Amino acid sequence: MMTDDIELSNKQPANTLPELDENEQIKVRKSKLAALGEHAYPNQFKPSDFVATLITTHSEKTPEQLEASPVNATLAGRIMARRMMGKASFVHIQDASGRFQLYVQQGHVDDATYEGFKKWDIGDIIGVSGYLFKTKTGELTLKATAIQLLVKSLRPLPDKFHGLNDTEQCYRQRYLDLLVNQKTRQRFLLRSKIIDSIRDFLKSHHFLEVETPMMQVIPGGAAAKPFITHHNTLNMDLFLRISPELYLKRLVVGGFDRVFEINRNFRNEGLSTRHNPEFTMLEYYQAYAEFNQAMDLMEELIKTTTQAALGTLQFTYQDEAHDFTQPFARISVKESILHYNPELTAHDLHDIEQATKTAQRFSIPLKNTWGLGKVLIEIFEKTVESKLKKPTFITGYPTEVSPLARRNDQDPFITDRFEFFVGGRELANGFSELNDPDDQAGRFHQQVAEKQAGDDEAMHFDEDYITALEYGLPPTAGVGIGIDRLVMLLTDAPSIRDVILFPHMRPEES
Repeated sequence: MMTDDIELSNKQPANTLPELDENEQIKVRKSKLAALGEHAYPNQFKPSDFVATLITTHSEKTPEQLEASPVNATLAGRIMARRMMGKASFVHIQDASGRFQLYVQQGHVDDATYEGFKKWDIGDIIGVSGYLFKTKTGELTLKATAIQLLVKSLRPLPDKFHGLNDTEQCYRQRYLDLLVNQKTRQRFLLRSKIIDSIRDFLKSHHFLEVETPMMQVIPGGAAAKPFITHHNTLNMDLFLRISPELYLKRLVVGGFDRVFEINRNFRNEGLSTRHNPEFTMLEYYQAYAEFNQAMDLMEELIKTTTQAALGTLQFTYQDEAHDFTQPFARISVKESILHYNPELTAHDLHDIEQATKTAQRFSIPLKNTWGLGKVLIEIFEKTVESKLKKPTFITGYPTEVSPLARRNDQDPFITDRFEFFVGGRELANGFSELNDPDDQAGRFHQQVAEKQAGDDEAMHFDEDYITALEYGLPPTAGVGIGIDRLVMLLTDAPSIRDVILFPHMRPEES
């Protein structure tokens, strides 16, 4: 609904003084604000309608129907484009749901209001009442009978024809990015839709949404370096959450058999197109389930969410086609290494000596403290991960790198764990939970030893969690999904910063 009888443009509106630089335009706008006096910021206007609702409800009506049964409406929004024609003007305003055209004509609003309206600028926030009609080109339009300036914009918006194209400025001034870049607005609207779909899906499968602490005495549930803060009254250091996992499993011990949390996590790690120190995760836990069931449910969740968000299971991400209509592949860590490195044989991965030689062939730096499991994962990450373009569950993760996962009954070297990959990047992690308190305590002790040896991402020993396990954790499967990475995939965003409203940035140099 963006085609007009005339060309809407803010390239040369008469009252925005394009020949002036930004500082001069700000001075002019401030002088206009001063002229408004004590009534510059009215607060009594109340819109009764939203743009999207008007379009959905009335866009199919004919001009004759709108004339025969007049539809009155009241909108509020920001002026995004306008064209002055003496005694009449076309204006586009934007509210949270979209853009809409107004027709403002002298005589339909009083003369004093119209004279003031001609001095308003692109970016000003206005309220308008009137009735709907259709222009000669068929665009649904609101003919104003009353119009009011609600907020004077003191800074000019980016030029319509060039937009806000500086990527760093988009991240730093997301409010401007949202105002002028429709693609950005749609991406974050879609993000909200994705999260709504996830919630609906889990609740329909009898999961309870809960909240767990973001400040923790002991950071746990993941291998990551935490942020540290200090509680003044208690005079103690606390850690920002790196994962809600151990608290969610405490709730399963407490009898909440199916729980989930869409949570903010904080990890003191580097920045990249896939990493932001503050990010959003979904974690859910299901009692009386194991990791194969968890993979089945997660595949259903991903497909349901994709269909709800995109209306299809076939889409492209960064020019690569993806098809979620077929079952997701499942392959073990060892199998994937051999599959994507056909020059290798099972003997090359058989023991620590052979695996070390194999890693050295790929120029992978190793530590003397690592066992076979850790070396295999390093080979996997170096030679396989980026090649996993199609949706794939990787299983058979070594126990050495899975401190919270249940050992496999047939092969204790590995755990009943999976990670989910698509587009060459990890999207999710899940496993049958370790519910043997003695085994878990032993693995915590191993993590403590690794921390003392210099691994600042190793876990602490969580004594209270061991106590909870001693009361009995039912057989449970758990899954963690990176919401930001899922949104990246479904909105074709190249960087995690594109799907976080306010990503972390270095301070601008003065």
